[in-house]
Amino acid sequence: MPVKIRLQRHGKKGKPFYWIVAADSRSKRDGKFLEKLGIYNPNTNPAQIELNVENSVQWLQNGAQPTNTAKRLLSYKGALLKHHLLGGVAKGALTEEQAEEKFQAWLEEKTGKVEAKKDDLAKAKEEARAKQLEAEKEINEKRKAAAAEAEAEAVAEEAAEEATEEVVAEAEAATEEAPATEEAPAEEAPAAEENKDEAAE
Repeated sequence: MPVKIRLQRHGKKGKPFYWIVAADSRSKRDGKFLEKLGIYNPNTNPAQIELNVENSVQWLQNGAQPTNTAKRLLSYKGALLKHHLLGGVAKGALTEEQAEEKFQAWLEEKTGKVEAKKDDLAKAKEEARAKQLEAEKEINEKRKAAAAEAEAEAVAEEAAEEATEEVVAEAEAATEEAPATEEAPAEEAPAAEENKDEAAE
């Protein structure tokens, strides 16, 4: 029976996650499988990959063929490296202790890289958030400045209206007083004429 190590799709539409399974190559993609070896969730950053390395290596030693994607995942988690090292042990090129030491050293290095990537992503997220906050502050300051300008303009308009009202009121008062002063000399003129008549007599 030809066995393949492949991905089996689960999850909902647009948000898939996968099981890494050892299955008969003739079975359907999401059908029966022989053993579940791990999970792969590409929706997170970095992608979540959990793998049972020992069982995967055992399947590889028994002749299971991984698909291209499954091969990359096995390589990422070190299953292919361990399979390669165990091949060296079988040939007598390495002892089991040396193979285990090499595998652990590679695992530590890989873990360090993954942690560094997580730290970089966290820093980038914080920087993006800080930039967003700064942009929001700038927008708020601009809005406050615009509101202050509008308020100042409203106050200036009110002051101008009051000044024009005062000027209009003064002009009206002046126009009311002017006819009264003009009428007074007209009244005095007939009185002066009467005085002249009296003097002539």
